[in-house]
Formats: sequence, C-alpha cells, structure tokens
Amino acid sequence: MSLLAVGSIAFDDLETPFGRREKVLGGSATYFSLSASRFHPVRLVAVVGDDFGPDQQVVFAGRAVDLQGLERKPGKCFHWKGVYGYDLNEAQTLETHLNVFAHFQPVIPDPFRQSPYLFLGNIDPVLQLEVLKQMGTPPRWVALDTMNYWIRGSRGALEAVLHRVDILLMNESETREFTGEHNLIKAYRRVQAIGPQILVVKRGEYGVCLLTPEGIFATPAFPLEDVYDPTGAGDTFAGGFLGFLASVGRTDIPALKKAALAGSVMASFTVERFGTERLENITEQDLRRRMKGFSDMIRVDEL
Repeated sequence: MSLLAVGSIAFDDLETPFGRREKVLGGSATYFSLSASRFHPVRLVAVVGDDFGPDQQVVFAGRAVDLQGLERKPGKCFHWKGVYGYDLNEAQTLETHLNVFAHFQPVIPDPFRQSPYLFLGNIDPVLQLEVLKQMGTPPRWVALDTMNYWIRGSRGALEAVLHRVDILLMNESETREFTGEHNLIKAYRRVQAIGPQILVVKRGEYGVCLLTPEGIFATPAFPLEDVYDPTGAGDTFAGGFLGFLASVGRTDIPALKKAALAGSVMASFTVERFGTERLENITEQDLRRRMKGFSDMIRVDEL
C-alpha cells in the first residue's frame, strides 16, 4: 500500500538572516515525499522542466518514493525567490515563475489510482478535484493542503473539493480567513460542516493544533538551538504526519497524536539547514532519538 502525493517540485532562491542559497531544490511534493517516505512508501505525481536532472533526482534515490508519476516538460521548473527577516514565520516573496507548472495537468498513472491514501498538495483546487476524479477506488482517506491564494481566488472550487476531503491542513491565519472565525474551535465547526472531519492547524514555531470529533490535541514545536530556513517546514510536517498515519492505518486520536509528533520532529530537521540539506541526511538513529526526546518532553502524569 502507498501514499499518493500530488504537488509541486521547484527551485528556490532563499535568503534568511543566517545566509543565502540559490537554486535550492524545493516544492511541496519534494519536502512532503522526503518526509513521508521515512514512515511509508510514497507515489509522487508532479511536473519538472529540463533543468531537473540527475543531480536533483538523486535526492529521491534509495528512498521509498515511486517517481513513475513524475512528468517532464520542455522548459524550466517552478521557481520561487523569497527573503525572511528575523521573524522567520513569514517570507517576503520577491519573484514567482510558474514555468512548466503553469500548465500542469496531473495525470495519475494506472497503478497509482488504487492508492489507499491520497495527499493533495497546495495546488489549484480545480486540479485537486481532477485528481480525485481519476482515482479508481475511493481512498481510505484524502488529505488536502491549501493557502490564502486559493482561499481568496478560488473559494468555490476549494469548497467543492473539500466536500470529498477527510483531513484539512492549513496554517493559523489561513484557517481564520477561510472560516471567518478567530476562535479555532468555532473555525473547526465550520470546516466540519463542509466536509473534513479532521482539521490540522499549523502554527509554525508555536506547534500544531488538531481538532477532531473525538477531541482536541495541541503540541508545541520541537525546541531547537539553530534555525536557518523555515521554507518547506509545513510540507515536511504534512509528510511526517500523513506518512505516519498511513503506516499505522488509523486516524483515531492516539494515532493522530503520535502522527503530530512525527510531523513536528520531521519539520524540526528541515529548518536546521537550507532547503532539503538536513532532510537528505537524517539517520534512523537521529529520528528515533528526537522522537523519544520530544515524547519525553511533552509527557505528563495525570493531573
């Protein structure tokens, strides 16, 4: 069984108070797949240009990532250029060039259409809906990530696809903008009425909040001494979170809590270096040590 992920592969030019990098491999599908594949096999659907070659593809080598759905088009990959100030929670976008991503029409290979788990990355909700239509067997669960650009510009299409989604991931400001509610519990009720029964609110350096019919769970972010680049942290969290859920085959509260810790730990690795540098070099020992440390940190006896 595999987790199907549809999203973007990009090159990023990044500047933070701690350094600068150019043409760093990024994109939602990249971060998601590198993270999720630590827990469960991933089937990747995305589009790349001529500038994505062996030096980039090697990042996925030796990992449980099936690239049969990677489409190659003449031209250049999606390119984003941004800068962070000392508040690393928000980036200033300097340039965005969609390039081959501008005409991306996801085609799900036949073997992928029976995937039991589906992640719809942050792309046009019209395309997310088209992916759902291509699935041969309805997945056990569908998870979706989105952003304010689609909330403002394609709300009708976004609501249409959400009717068929089980797990919705948004950051805190996007959740409030989409629902019109400042309080996250009230916001969850509005989301639940549309379709998704599980709402995952990403809160950056402040952690994550899960809202479900069974209850609410919140966890802090893993504390770090060194944070260099937050780009891709949200997609890395989604990968760890959903990859863990797929590995256990459950979405009950105990599974969701552990998945939130897994996602948070994976995101903590990402921000320690630029781009995917740290994600590419995590050992099994690194992961187990940090998972245990995080679990010990937040565990308390019954009050």
